[in-house]
Amino acid sequence: MRTPSPTAGPGPAPRRPLLAFAGIVGLTVLISGWAAVLMTLAAGRPDQLYTELIVSLCIGMVALMVVLGARRVFWRDSARHSRWRFALLALLVPAAPVVHYLGLSIGSLILGLDMPGLAHYFTVPRFSMVLFTMLSCFGLLGIVVARERMDRIKLERSEAHARAETVERQALQAQLRLLQAQIEPHMLFNTLANLQGLIAIDPQRAGQMLDQLIQYLRATLSVSRDESTTLEQEFAAQEAYLGLMQVRMGARLDYRCSLPDELRTVRLPTMLLQPLVENAIVHGLEPKVDGGTVTIAAARNGDLLEISVRDTGLGLGSAPSRKGTGVGVATTRERLQVLYGARANVELSPAAPQGTVARIHLPLEFP
Repeated sequence: MRTPSPTAGPGPAPRRPLLAFAGIVGLTVLISGWAAVLMTLAAGRPDQLYTELIVSLCIGMVALMVVLGARRVFWRDSARHSRWRFALLALLVPAAPVVHYLGLSIGSLILGLDMPGLAHYFTVPRFSMVLFTMLSCFGLLGIVVARERMDRIKLERSEAHARAETVERQALQAQLRLLQAQIEPHMLFNTLANLQGLIAIDPQRAGQMLDQLIQYLRATLSVSRDESTTLEQEFAAQEAYLGLMQVRMGARLDYRCSLPDELRTVRLPTMLLQPLVENAIVHGLEPKVDGGTVTIAAARNGDLLEISVRDTGLGLGSAPSRKGTGVGVATTRERLQVLYGARANVELSPAAPQGTVARIHLPLEFP
């Protein structure tokens, strides 16, 4: 049986390399386009927008390749090799004119224009564009580093979240084992105490009770330490327990179990019904002079499994013993809360014409 976690799902997955590269390329295209528009407006030549756009995109792509290449060679991990940071920044200063010239040359080839000659390249207007290219390289480097740092932080948060979920899952399993361990001794101590009383007054019935106890233990010990069981196994365990109680109470106890065939393989927590069946006998039928009947039934209600334990005993509030539902029902509620949260519950209500009905609602889980 799956154990739902009450916490949120895992954190965001780290960015894939291809998606990260596509993102930085898109950002470079956007910056280059804005640069082309600004230069066109500054020069007052709107007819040159297309030319400026192609050249600016070429310069931007060359700058991005240089930044990524230098980042990979000189500064692979900003968290471990920060001593290369200043060397990389210093490299981008002389690389800026090379980047600008290569981008300008590629753009000229695409547009069919004459390539700029080196002799006439270094002019005052060109210097401002080279300076802008250098600043753009610095900006691209900062963006690349920041995005990689964000990806690393997301990865660390995701790993920490996974570790926290593992610890929480282990804690929940320990809590469930503790709650289950409270049920088994509670029932066995009551049975052994009754058996001890019968040995003195009715040895023959004590022997019959011991035989039934052995049958009950055979039915439950094989699954009692598992986290979950099938509804068929759970019903078999409760039938063995009711048979044990019938030896002690004789004709004062009758019982019926109704389990549809299509629900026999449904999974549920082990020993979930034991406290409710025990309460029906101890608090409902035993205080009643003529006893009564316990009926266990399972039904499907949409995506939920509904199990009812009905008795024809004294009813809620009819006897001092009925003032509390005991450790069993409280433990059952707590187990369901831990496992399913608000998706499961236990309800106690009066039964007609007399007695009490306990209903469990929990998610329907097939193997």
